[in-house]
Amino acid sequence: MWNDLGLLVLRVSFGLSMAFTHGLDKLTGYSKQASTFPDPLGIGPEISMALTVFAEFICTLSLSIGFLTRITAIPVALTMLIAVGLIHASDPWSTKELAFLYFAAFLSVALLGPGKFSLDALLFKKKKR
Repeated sequence: MWNDLGLLVLRVSFGLSMAFTHGLDKLTGYSKQASTFPDPLGIGPEISMALTVFAEFICTLSLSIGFLTRITAIPVALTMLIAVGLIHASDPWSTKELAFLYFAAFLSVALLGPGKFSLDALLFKKKKR
């Protein structure tokens, strides 16, 4: 039970923090920021920002409630890995530390799963024999 409670706290705290501190700002400012958004993968700034909004807002809301948790944690973890390794590569540790902490949290959720206190547990509950 304590592990499941810990996963709930991890999912909700990091998920909602990312969604409402980072993702929502990008979503609401998309039209103003998209043309100048960083494009570390060479796919175009608008597409890069759209994928970042998807990861930082849509995926984090989904994993906060524990819906498709492992799947939705992957885009967020990858986005944070790109932030640490490419966007902030030459920045001091103090600048990239937050992105690294988000990466570690979302990678942990992807590896550990949602826990019992999640929509995944309700929807995809395996019956004991």
